[in-house]
Amino acid sequence: MTPQDLKRALGSGLLSFPVTAFDDDGRFNEAPYRKHVEWLSGFGASVLFAAGGTGEFFSLAPDEIPAIVSAAKASAGSTPIVSGCGYGTEIAVSIARSVEKAGGDGILLLPHYLIDAPQEGIFRHVKSVCDATAMGVMVYNRDNSIIQADTLKRLCDACPNLVGFKDGSGDIGLVREITATMGDRLTYLGGMPTAELFADAYLGAGFTTYSSAVFNFVPELAMEFYRALRAGERERTEQILKDFFYPFMKIRNRQKGYAVSAIKAGVRLAGFEAGGVRPPLVDLTAEEEKMLAELVEKAGKP
Repeated sequence: MTPQDLKRALGSGLLSFPVTAFDDDGRFNEAPYRKHVEWLSGFGASVLFAAGGTGEFFSLAPDEIPAIVSAAKASAGSTPIVSGCGYGTEIAVSIARSVEKAGGDGILLLPHYLIDAPQEGIFRHVKSVCDATAMGVMVYNRDNSIIQADTLKRLCDACPNLVGFKDGSGDIGLVREITATMGDRLTYLGGMPTAELFADAYLGAGFTTYSSAVFNFVPELAMEFYRALRAGERERTEQILKDFFYPFMKIRNRQKGYAVSAIKAGVRLAGFEAGGVRPPLVDLTAEEEKMLAELVEKAGKP
Protein backbone atom coordinates (compact mmCIF):
# COMPACT_ATOMS: atom_id res chain seq x y z
CA MET A 1 0.00 0.00 0.00
CA THR A 2 1.46 3.35 -1.05
CA PRO A 3 1.22 6.37 1.26
CA GLN A 4 -1.43 7.86 -1.04
CA ASP A 5 -3.42 4.61 -0.94
CA LEU A 6 -3.29 4.79 2.85
CA LYS A 7 -4.34 8.43 2.83
CA ARG A 8 -7.44 7.56 0.80
CA ALA A 9 -8.26 4.62 3.08
CA LEU A 10 -7.94 6.76 6.20
CA GLY A 11 -10.39 9.31 4.86
CA SER A 12 -12.94 6.81 3.59
CA GLY A 13 -14.58 5.70 6.82
CA LEU A 14 -14.44 5.05 10.54
CA LEU A 15 -11.15 4.00 12.17
CA SER A 16 -10.45 1.97 15.30
CA PHE A 17 -7.66 0.71 17.57
CA PRO A 18 -8.01 -2.93 18.66
CA VAL A 19 -6.95 -3.61 22.24
CA THR A 20 -3.87 -5.80 22.67
CA ALA A 21 -4.73 -9.13 24.27
CA PHE A 22 -2.54 -10.33 27.15
CA ASP A 23 -2.48 -13.70 28.90
CA ASP A 24 -2.55 -14.24 32.67
CA ASP A 25 1.19 -13.52 32.84
CA GLY A 26 0.83 -10.26 30.94
CA ARG A 27 2.35 -11.51 27.69
CA PHE A 28 0.94 -10.87 24.23
CA ASN A 29 -1.76 -13.46 23.58
CA GLU A 30 -1.86 -13.90 19.82
CA ALA A 31 -4.77 -16.31 19.29
CA PRO A 32 -7.51 -14.26 20.98
CA TYR A 33 -6.04 -11.05 19.54
CA ARG A 34 -6.33 -12.46 16.04
CA LYS A 35 -9.87 -13.65 16.70
CA HIS A 36 -10.89 -10.17 17.88
CA VAL A 37 -9.24 -8.39 14.93
CA GLU A 38 -10.87 -10.79 12.49
CA TRP A 39 -14.27 -10.05 14.08
CA LEU A 40 -13.71 -6.29 13.94
CA SER A 41 -12.66 -6.41 10.29
CA GLY A 42 -16.16 -7.53 9.38
CA PHE A 43 -17.84 -4.31 10.50
CA GLY A 44 -16.51 -1.88 7.90
CA ALA A 45 -13.76 0.12 9.58
CA SER A 46 -11.57 1.59 6.84
CA VAL A 47 -8.30 1.15 8.79
CA LEU A 48 -7.37 -0.64 12.02
CA PHE A 49 -4.47 0.49 14.21
CA ALA A 50 -2.41 -2.23 15.89
CA ALA A 51 -0.47 -1.39 19.05
CA GLY A 52 -2.03 2.06 19.21
CA GLY A 53 -3.06 4.05 22.24
CA THR A 54 -6.07 1.84 23.02
CA GLY A 55 -3.76 -1.09 22.24
CA GLU A 56 -1.50 0.01 25.13
CA PHE A 57 1.42 1.08 22.96
CA PHE A 58 2.88 2.87 25.99
CA SER A 59 3.06 -0.46 27.87
CA LEU A 60 4.66 -2.50 25.08
CA ALA A 61 8.33 -3.17 24.58
CA PRO A 62 9.43 -2.07 21.09
CA ASP A 63 10.35 -5.64 20.16
CA GLU A 64 6.78 -6.81 20.89
CA ILE A 65 5.25 -4.54 18.25
CA PRO A 66 6.21 -6.44 15.05
CA ALA A 67 4.49 -9.62 16.26
CA ILE A 68 1.34 -7.67 17.05
CA VAL A 69 1.38 -6.02 13.62
CA SER A 70 1.96 -9.37 11.89
CA ALA A 71 -0.93 -10.93 13.80
CA ALA A 72 -3.23 -8.06 12.85
CA LYS A 73 -2.23 -8.26 9.18
CA ALA A 74 -2.90 -12.00 9.15
CA SER A 75 -6.37 -11.50 10.63
CA ALA A 76 -7.76 -8.31 9.12
CA GLY A 77 -8.35 -9.46 5.56
CA SER A 78 -8.14 -6.48 3.21
CA THR A 79 -8.38 -3.90 6.01
CA PRO A 80 -5.14 -1.87 6.18
CA ILE A 81 -3.14 -2.07 9.41
CA VAL A 82 -1.36 0.96 10.84
CA SER A 83 0.93 0.61 13.85
CA GLY A 84 1.67 2.85 16.77
CA CYS A 85 5.18 4.33 16.84
CA GLY A 86 6.85 6.68 19.27
CA TYR A 87 9.27 7.40 22.13
CA GLY A 88 12.56 9.16 21.33
CA THR A 89 13.71 9.62 17.77
CA GLU A 90 16.09 6.66 17.60
CA ILE A 91 13.55 4.27 19.11
CA ALA A 92 10.78 5.62 16.88
CA VAL A 93 12.93 5.13 13.78
CA SER A 94 13.67 1.57 14.86
CA ILE A 95 9.97 0.83 15.46
CA ALA A 96 9.00 2.29 12.08
CA ARG A 97 11.50 0.05 10.31
CA SER A 98 10.40 -3.03 12.23
CA VAL A 99 6.73 -2.33 11.42
CA GLU A 100 7.53 -2.00 7.72
CA LYS A 101 9.46 -5.27 7.83
CA ALA A 102 6.49 -6.93 9.56
CA GLY A 103 4.19 -5.92 6.70
CA GLY A 104 2.44 -2.92 8.25
CA ASP A 105 0.74 -0.39 5.98
CA GLY A 106 1.67 2.75 7.92
CA ILE A 107 2.50 4.25 11.30
CA LEU A 108 0.88 6.67 13.69
CA LEU A 109 3.63 8.69 15.35
CA LEU A 110 2.62 9.27 18.95
CA PRO A 111 4.21 12.07 21.03
CA HIS A 112 7.88 11.77 21.83
CA TYR A 113 8.76 10.65 25.33
CA LEU A 114 8.56 12.80 28.48
CA ILE A 115 9.96 16.23 27.63
CA ASP A 116 8.59 19.27 25.86
CA ALA A 117 10.41 20.28 22.70
CA PRO A 118 10.63 23.37 20.49
CA GLN A 119 9.03 23.34 17.06
CA GLU A 120 12.38 22.84 15.33
CA GLY A 121 13.02 19.76 17.45
CA ILE A 122 9.58 18.34 16.68
CA PHE A 123 10.21 19.02 12.98
CA ARG A 124 13.49 17.09 13.07
CA HIS A 125 11.94 14.25 15.06
CA VAL A 126 9.02 13.75 12.67
CA LYS A 127 11.20 14.14 9.58
CA SER A 128 13.67 11.54 10.85
CA VAL A 129 10.87 9.00 11.26
CA CYS A 130 9.33 9.82 7.87
CA ASP A 131 12.75 9.49 6.22
CA ALA A 132 13.23 6.05 7.79
CA THR A 133 10.28 4.39 6.04
CA ALA A 134 8.43 4.26 2.74
CA MET A 135 5.13 3.74 4.56
CA GLY A 136 2.55 6.43 5.08
CA VAL A 137 2.95 8.34 8.34
CA MET A 138 0.39 10.16 10.52
CA VAL A 139 1.37 12.52 13.32
CA TYR A 140 -0.59 12.61 16.57
CA ASN A 141 -0.99 16.13 17.92
CA ARG A 142 -1.42 15.96 21.70
CA ASP A 143 0.16 16.41 25.12
CA ASN A 144 3.82 17.43 24.80
CA SER A 145 3.89 17.28 20.98
CA ILE A 146 1.71 20.10 19.68
CA ILE A 147 2.65 20.88 16.09
CA GLN A 148 1.94 24.40 14.92
CA ALA A 149 0.55 25.04 11.44
CA ASP A 150 3.80 26.45 10.01
CA THR A 151 5.81 23.47 11.32
CA LEU A 152 3.31 21.04 9.84
CA LYS A 153 3.51 22.84 6.50
CA ARG A 154 7.31 22.47 6.52
CA LEU A 155 6.90 18.77 7.26
CA CYS A 156 4.40 18.34 4.42
CA ASP A 157 6.88 19.99 2.05
CA ALA A 158 9.78 17.86 3.27
CA CYS A 159 8.03 14.48 3.74
CA PRO A 160 5.94 13.15 0.83
CA ASN A 161 4.90 10.13 2.90
CA LEU A 162 3.37 12.26 5.66
CA VAL A 163 -0.30 11.72 4.88
CA GLY A 164 -2.28 12.25 8.07
CA PHE A 165 -2.78 14.54 11.03
CA LYS A 166 -4.57 13.25 14.12
CA ASP A 167 -5.58 15.64 16.84
CA GLY A 168 -6.04 14.82 20.50
CA SER A 169 -5.49 18.34 21.82
CA GLY A 170 -9.04 19.65 21.58
CA ASP A 171 -7.70 23.01 20.39
CA ILE A 172 -10.28 23.68 17.68
CA GLY A 173 -8.70 27.02 16.78
CA LEU A 174 -5.37 25.37 16.01
CA VAL A 175 -6.83 22.45 14.11
CA ARG A 176 -9.00 24.78 12.05
CA GLU A 177 -5.90 26.79 11.15
CA ILE A 178 -4.18 23.55 10.16
CA THR A 179 -7.00 22.29 7.95
CA ALA A 180 -7.29 25.70 6.30
CA THR A 181 -3.52 25.89 5.72
CA MET A 182 -2.90 22.33 4.49
CA GLY A 183 -6.20 21.72 2.73
CA ASP A 184 -6.37 18.31 1.10
CA ARG A 185 -2.62 17.69 1.48
CA LEU A 186 -3.45 15.58 4.56
CA THR A 187 -6.24 13.41 5.88
CA TYR A 188 -7.49 14.73 9.23
CA LEU A 189 -8.40 12.35 12.04
CA GLY A 190 -10.16 13.14 15.30
CA GLY A 191 -8.32 11.59 18.22
CA MET A 192 -9.83 12.82 21.47
CA PRO A 193 -10.62 10.13 24.06
CA THR A 194 -14.10 8.77 23.27
CA ALA A 195 -13.95 10.71 20.00
CA GLU A 196 -17.70 10.53 19.39
CA LEU A 197 -18.17 13.18 22.08
CA PHE A 198 -16.23 15.66 19.94
CA ALA A 199 -17.06 14.37 16.46
CA ASP A 200 -19.54 17.09 15.53
CA ALA A 201 -17.13 19.90 16.45
CA TYR A 202 -14.28 18.27 14.55
CA LEU A 203 -16.48 17.72 11.51
CA GLY A 204 -17.09 21.45 11.46
CA ALA A 205 -13.33 22.06 11.67
CA GLY A 206 -12.67 20.07 8.48
CA PHE A 207 -12.06 16.58 9.88
CA THR A 208 -13.76 13.78 7.94
CA THR A 209 -13.19 10.88 10.33
CA TYR A 210 -12.01 9.81 13.76
CA SER A 211 -10.87 6.73 15.65
CA SER A 212 -13.57 5.01 17.69
CA ALA A 213 -12.40 3.13 20.76
CA VAL A 214 -15.84 1.69 21.52
CA PHE A 215 -15.83 0.05 18.09
CA ASN A 216 -13.79 -2.59 19.95
CA PHE A 217 -16.91 -3.96 21.64
CA VAL A 218 -20.01 -2.25 20.18
CA PRO A 219 -19.00 -1.96 16.51
CA GLU A 220 -22.55 -1.76 15.17
CA LEU A 221 -23.35 1.17 17.44
CA ALA A 222 -20.09 2.91 16.55
CA MET A 223 -20.81 2.52 12.84
CA GLU A 224 -24.39 3.73 13.24
CA PHE A 225 -23.19 6.87 15.04
CA TYR A 226 -20.61 7.53 12.29
CA ARG A 227 -23.21 7.01 9.57
CA ALA A 228 -25.68 9.37 11.22
CA LEU A 229 -22.96 11.97 11.82
CA ARG A 230 -21.90 12.01 8.17
CA ALA A 231 -25.54 12.07 7.04
CA GLY A 232 -26.26 15.10 9.20
CA GLU A 233 -28.85 13.22 11.28
CA ARG A 234 -28.33 15.29 14.40
CA GLU A 235 -31.35 13.95 16.26
CA ARG A 236 -30.03 10.41 15.87
CA THR A 237 -26.48 11.25 16.98
CA GLU A 238 -27.75 13.15 20.00
CA GLN A 239 -29.92 10.20 20.99
CA ILE A 240 -26.95 7.82 20.83
CA LEU A 241 -24.85 10.27 22.83
CA LYS A 242 -27.49 10.43 25.56
CA ASP A 243 -28.25 6.71 25.59
CA PHE A 244 -24.70 5.38 25.44
CA PHE A 245 -21.77 7.78 25.20
CA TYR A 246 -22.57 10.12 28.10
CA PRO A 247 -23.20 7.20 30.51
CA PHE A 248 -20.04 5.54 29.20
CA MET A 249 -18.14 8.78 29.85
CA LYS A 250 -19.21 8.65 33.50
CA ILE A 251 -17.67 5.19 33.86
CA ARG A 252 -14.56 6.25 31.93
CA ASN A 253 -14.05 9.27 34.17
CA ARG A 254 -14.07 7.31 37.45
CA GLN A 255 -10.31 6.69 37.27
CA LYS A 256 -7.37 7.95 35.26
CA GLY A 257 -6.54 5.54 32.46
CA TYR A 258 -10.06 4.17 32.18
CA ALA A 259 -10.25 5.50 28.60
CA VAL A 260 -8.27 2.31 27.85
CA SER A 261 -9.31 0.06 30.75
CA ALA A 262 -13.03 0.49 30.08
CA ILE A 263 -12.55 -0.47 26.43
CA LYS A 264 -10.68 -3.61 27.39
CA ALA A 265 -13.43 -4.49 29.85
CA GLY A 266 -15.95 -4.04 27.05
CA VAL A 267 -14.00 -6.43 24.82
CA ARG A 268 -14.05 -9.04 27.58
CA LEU A 269 -17.80 -8.51 27.95
CA ALA A 270 -18.13 -9.11 24.20
CA GLY A 271 -16.67 -12.58 24.73
CA PHE A 272 -13.01 -12.13 23.78
CA GLU A 273 -10.06 -13.16 25.96
CA ALA A 274 -8.43 -9.74 26.03
CA GLY A 275 -6.90 -10.15 29.47
CA GLY A 276 -6.26 -7.26 31.81
CA VAL A 277 -4.36 -4.04 31.28
CA ARG A 278 -0.67 -3.74 32.03
CA PRO A 279 0.63 -1.37 34.71
CA PRO A 280 0.57 1.54 35.15
CA LEU A 281 -3.11 1.15 34.22
CA VAL A 282 -5.59 -0.72 36.41
CA ASP A 283 -8.69 -2.66 35.43
CA LEU A 284 -12.25 -1.69 36.24
CA THR A 285 -13.64 -2.95 39.52
CA ALA A 286 -16.28 -5.69 39.52
CA GLU A 287 -18.91 -3.05 40.27
CA GLU A 288 -17.77 -0.90 37.34
CA GLU A 289 -17.73 -3.88 34.98
CA LYS A 290 -21.32 -4.58 36.00
CA MET A 291 -22.22 -0.95 35.23
CA LEU A 292 -20.61 -1.30 31.80
CA ALA A 293 -22.36 -4.62 31.13
CA GLU A 294 -25.74 -3.06 31.92
CA LEU A 295 -25.00 -0.12 29.63
CA VAL A 296 -23.95 -2.40 26.75
CA GLU A 297 -27.04 -4.56 27.21
CA LYS A 298 -29.29 -1.52 27.17
CA ALA A 299 -27.53 -0.11 24.09
CA GLY A 300 -28.18 -3.33 22.19
CA LYS A 301 -31.92 -3.11 22.63
CA PRO A 302 -34.13 -1.38 20.04
